[in-house]
Parts: sequence; C-alpha cells; structure tokens
Amino acid sequence: MLQINHASRYLLYHKWTDMRKSFDGLCGLVTNELNMAIKLGDIFIFFNKRQTHVKLLHWEGDGFSLYYKRLESGTFEMPGCMQAGTHSVISSRQLMLILQGISLKKAHYRKRYIAAGTR
Repeated sequence: MLQINHASRYLLYHKWTDMRKSFDGLCGLVTNELNMAIKLGDIFIFFNKRQTHVKLLHWEGDGFSLYYKRLESGTFEMPGCMQAGTHSVISSRQLMLILQGISLKKAHYRKRYIAAGTR
C-alpha cells in the first residue's frame, strides 16, 4: 500500500506521460530515460500532458504498486522545478499539496522551531 511520508524519495518525471502505460511501460521510462534503478524503493511520479491524470509507481520489495488519480475537473499544479533535466526530487509535502489541489505558489510555511545556535 502506498503511503506518502518523509522517509521516501519522490522523483517527478519532467516529460508528459501516456497514461495508457502501466507497470512495464513506466518501469521502462525509469530505467531507459532516467537511468535509475526501479527497485530501490523510490516513488516515481508521472503526469499526462493535460495535467489531469497522475500515476505514482513504487517498488514494495515483493512487487510494484501503482497509484492512479484522474481529476473530473481542473488540473494538477506542476512545481517550478520542471524546466530543466529529466526529473527532479520533490518533498512529500509538495506531493500532498499537488494531489490535494493546493496552490504551490501560494502555500506559506510557518517557522516551527529555532535551530540550536541561531539566536
């Protein structure tokens, strides 16, 4: 079962993906275009061109899991990191905001602690 938490690494694929691709097709993108090992436990994120569908691919140790979400109206907001390269690492917090439809540009994070030695 896919759980979004701080312990996982989330890799956002920068090219638009054909949502007809399933496990094998998405694994092919990871290994051939990203040159990454699929079975390390990272979660790979793919969006379609219209930004209305998202798929998350995850290796769970004994098999793959695939999370698929299709919006009935509206679009997903892409983070600003999508300009360069083939992929980027995003935080679990960014992924949750994207999936929940919260604007990444307007989200404001309040300071929660003071690091030692910064007073």
